[in-house]
This record gives sequence, structure tokens and C-alpha cells, in this order.
Amino acid sequence: MTQADEKEKQPTLLEQMGGVSGLAFSSLPVVVFVLVNAFAGLTPAIWAALGSAVLIGVVLALRKGSVQPAVSAVFGVGIAAFIAYRTGDAKGFFLYGIWQSLVYGGAFVLSILVRRPLAGVIWNMLNGQGSAWRKDRASVRDYDIATLVWALVFFARFAVQRWLYDEASVGWLAAARLAMGYPLMAVALVATVWAVRRSDKRLKAAIAREEEENREAEERLRAQAAEGRPDVYQQLATPPRPTDEDRVVARPDER
Repeated sequence: MTQADEKEKQPTLLEQMGGVSGLAFSSLPVVVFVLVNAFAGLTPAIWAALGSAVLIGVVLALRKGSVQPAVSAVFGVGIAAFIAYRTGDAKGFFLYGIWQSLVYGGAFVLSILVRRPLAGVIWNMLNGQGSAWRKDRASVRDYDIATLVWALVFFARFAVQRWLYDEASVGWLAAARLAMGYPLMAVALVATVWAVRRSDKRLKAAIAREEEENREAEERLRAQAAEGRPDVYQQLATPPRPTDEDRVVARPDER
């Protein structure tokens, strides 16, 4: 199997996120909560959201052969449902996601300040491409831009949904959460892909230049050997013979 074939078989970012079905499943508990809350009240809505999250988690676990998707699917909904139960208000279901957006936005900004932009760190970690990009200042700059876009997405979510939370508009909160979820994430992903392509292009060019320089150096050494000139590596490996002057200096004084 060639390297090109291996790249073609690598899952896309959408596939890593669960595909279209995975994106739809992750939005379902919110829709279930709002609908059941409107017709049956808060407590049935909490249980309905939890039940749908568990069901989605089981389906994802069976599809992927791991319990991790199930835990991830239930964890966020479980915290949101617990907050709604403790506050006794349906809008509390969205409070965890609101403050989560603020924390994520702050983390992305902080990563820019410490020169470890999360857009580059996360992307290259998921794709197993190492940290060579961090040695290229232009790549770090491009990932800074992509990371800033992610930060703006999270801050926009926080600002709008926090305002709707204060207005106690559960229906609009759900609409804002869905509308500002994957559509805005798609914008941030476009910025990330832009940074990735620019970085990969520069890194591949740098690798090609290094390989060309190594090849030219090897050809020069072979040409020197063919012309009968001593090999550089042989000169370094063979210590010089001592001269007569060195022997006189090394001889102890016989006076």
C-alpha cells in the first residue's frame, strides 16, 4: 500500500466527529428536552433528555465498538439535566453549555498567548503529524488566526446565549444553541483547514529542500572519492600521525 493510499484511507474530520448522523444525534437531546418541557413540564423533560442521551450513547458505542462515545454522549446532558433539576427552571438546562463556551473561548485565547495555538495542537494530535509545525513561525501565525476564529465562535455563543438566559427564553435558547452550534463550528473548521493546508505546503517544501541538500552533499562526497581525493569522513576518523617535532616535545628531558 502506497503512502497516497494510506492518506486516502485516513478518516476525514467529519468522520472523526461521527459523521452527519453523529452531529444529528448530539442535537437530539436538546430538541427532546424543549418539546417535552413545553407539553409535559420540567421533570419529564429532564428524564426524556437523559433517556435520549443514553440511547444515543448506546447506539454510538455499538457502532464504534467502544464505551467512550456512550460516556461522552451522556456526560454533558447529565450535567445539564442536573443543573435544571437543582435550579427548578428549564433554562438551567442550558447553563452548563453557556459557561462551557466561555471557558473554551478563554482557553483558545490563552493558547495563542503562550504560543501553543490549540487549532494546530488539536489538529496535528488527531492526525498524528507531530509538532514540526511549531518550528515554523509562519505556520504558528496561521494557526493563531484559526485559533482566534474558534475563540470568537465560543465568545459569540456565550454572549448571545447568556443574554437569552437572562431573558428566560427557553425556546430561543434551544434555537440559538442549535443555530450557533455546528454552523459556526463549520466556519471555524474552514479557518483551520486553511491554516493546515498552508502549513503542510511549507513543511513539505522544507523537507524537500533538506532532502535535496543531503542528496547534493552525498553526490559531492562520491565525486571526491571517484577523483581519488580523500574522503572527508575518513579524514575525520583517522587521527594525524605525529611529526618529528611532536616526538621531540613528547620525549622527556634527559639533562
